[in-house]
This record gives sequence, C-alpha cells and structure tokens, in this order.
Amino acid sequence: MNYLAHLYLSGDHPEWMVGGLLGDFVKGPLKGVLPDRVEAGIALHRRIDAFTDRQPEVQSAIARFDRPFRRYGGILVDLCYDHFLAANWHHFHSSALDTYCQRFYAILADFPETLPPGARRFRDVAPEVNWLQSYAEFERMEVMLARIGQRFRRPAPLHEAFPLLSRDYSLLREEFHRVFPRLIEFAENQRLESCTP
Repeated sequence: MNYLAHLYLSGDHPEWMVGGLLGDFVKGPLKGVLPDRVEAGIALHRRIDAFTDRQPEVQSAIARFDRPFRRYGGILVDLCYDHFLAANWHHFHSSALDTYCQRFYAILADFPETLPPGARRFRDVAPEVNWLQSYAEFERMEVMLARIGQRFRRPAPLHEAFPLLSRDYSLLREEFHRVFPRLIEFAENQRLESCTP
C-alpha cells in the first residue's frame, strides 16, 4: 500500500494516521522513542504491507509486469491501489477526499518533533501540490513513477512502466476491489487487538 491507503487503513485517530505515514520513513525496531500510538501506527503499517504482499491478486499482478519492471512490481501495485482508492473515495469515506487530505496535512503540522527528514519534506510539500489528492488522476502516475525512480540509489526509469499500468488498468481495478475489503477488515481487527488491554 502507498501513502493514502495506509492513512485510510490507520483509522481516524491522528497519532495512528501519523504512524501510518511514518511506516515508510522509520526503519528498524521500534524503541519507544515515538508516542505509543504513533509507533502502533508504524507497526500496523508493517503488518498491512506483509498481509498485502500475501494476497494472490497482488502476486498475480506483479507476475504480469514485464521485465525489468517486475522487480518494482510492489511499488507499481501500491501506486495503482492508491489511485483506485482516491478515484473511488466516496465509496470508502464520508468526508470528501480533499477535506480528508487537508485534515491530515494539518495533523502532520502538529507533530514537528516526531517526523524524520523525509516525512518533514512530505509535510512541507504535500499541501502545496495536493500530493494525496492527485492520486485520483491516473495520468499523474507517470510523473509520480519518474520521481520515485529518482529516489533509488541507482535511479531507475520507473515511468517507463506506465504503459504496463495502462494495459492492465481494468484488471488491476478489479483486483483492487477484491483485495481492499480484506485489507480493511485486517486493519480494523489489528487496531482492535492493539487497543485491547
């Protein structure tokens, strides 16, 4: 899952949502340095990633990608799933997508000491470019892939995989709508277990 899906699956508590984002920025063991619920959100993020990777639809989607892009298949599927979530947001949340995203940007501003450098960059840039909202526009995926590809130690032309996403668009959408309800149920159960004394 990518940023938007992880936020959604974290629930509506601000600290869990921050943890849902930080799962992409905080590596290694959790040491109790961050607020408890932020660390719980990071742990949930990691469990969601592992659960997602085990879904047969996700594995099939990755296997369909031509080489050399198959090695980046998880990233491609994650980005597509964020697109399908954003494009169908009204089916999943009572707030409008822009309202939800603006609320999260405001939440991030309340955690200045908690965010590592990469997350601080997201906090500063995302509201200006409507980062999360832009997932709803499929055409933006090509630019996003190009930016992601530049972040690797050895930059990769990830944007060249965009035609593969266009080719498989309908199938990826069908797979998303089968997989995402499972992720919602899994995340809800995980949050309930974490909150049970």
